[in-house]
Amino acid sequence: MAPNIQLTPQDLQDILAFTTNVARSAGDLILQGSEAILFSGSVDEKKNSVDLVTEYDVKVEELVKKELGVKYPNFKFIGEESYAAGSRPPLTDEPTFCVDPIDGTTNFVHGFPHVAVSIGLIYLQRPVLGVIYNPFLDQLYTGVKNQGSYLSLRGKPPVKLPIAKPKPLESLSKALLGIEWGSDRSAPLINAKGESFKRLAGNPNEGVQGGKMAHSLRSLGSAALNYAMVAQGGLDLYWEIGCWPWDICAGAIIAQEAGGFVAGSFTAPLDNDVNEAVLNGRKYIVVRAIGDSKDEQGVDAQKRIIKEFYDAVEDFEPV
Repeated sequence: MAPNIQLTPQDLQDILAFTTNVARSAGDLILQGSEAILFSGSVDEKKNSVDLVTEYDVKVEELVKKELGVKYPNFKFIGEESYAAGSRPPLTDEPTFCVDPIDGTTNFVHGFPHVAVSIGLIYLQRPVLGVIYNPFLDQLYTGVKNQGSYLSLRGKPPVKLPIAKPKPLESLSKALLGIEWGSDRSAPLINAKGESFKRLAGNPNEGVQGGKMAHSLRSLGSAALNYAMVAQGGLDLYWEIGCWPWDICAGAIIAQEAGGFVAGSFTAPLDNDVNEAVLNGRKYIVVRAIGDSKDEQGVDAQKRIIKEFYDAVEDFEPV
């Protein structure tokens, strides 16, 4: 059954222009909030000392939801704060905004400048548009299905992603990997992550069984910005268990449009299809665009890297 609202490529361009402006307005509010929190020292906490929430999470989502709702009253809306408050509409074929108002809340509270507002648009149950804006560094990442993805940095003209011509990737030993500790620090999960990170970074010739000796591991503290960095080419791969659709929706289409490969759990098919099962699966992996080599197509290399990665890490269920 066809959706009630049909979106054309030009419609997506118009939506992109509007959501970009909304993201910049949200960014201004994020900067105001950061200044207020740093000077007052006031912050509310949820769950534990790592998973911090502030009144600005709610304020930014309200701003974004209001502006999008006025312009596109028939579009559905999924947001982190409204979801937590009990608003959980089922995913349909209708256009649905999927928003994380402040991705990188812990960074936000500490004044660490890797924080973003993430606005994705899902249509026919797949991400088709993404805007990720980091107001602290004035980084604007955008992507539209079949129209490419771009980075606009500090007022300069947009640059098509990835920034450089994609290079081959022989193995994880040549890779810079994005990982996160997450907010759940219970023993089973922290042990699983710790063992996984040890194997990814460890030297197999110096006692680390199964060690991959990756170039290094990086944690930006924001799933959206990790995806954006993979799209840009600065990270070779990013993996996380425990995120939610609003964390990765915008980043997924930005990465795909930059030649990246997005997948779900260990058992998910490697088809680069970010469908409802992947969006809601809470297990995510993305690999940058990889150039063809004499012996291997880039897409085959992406699948090989994902398989090598999943052979090295432990699977676990998020809480």
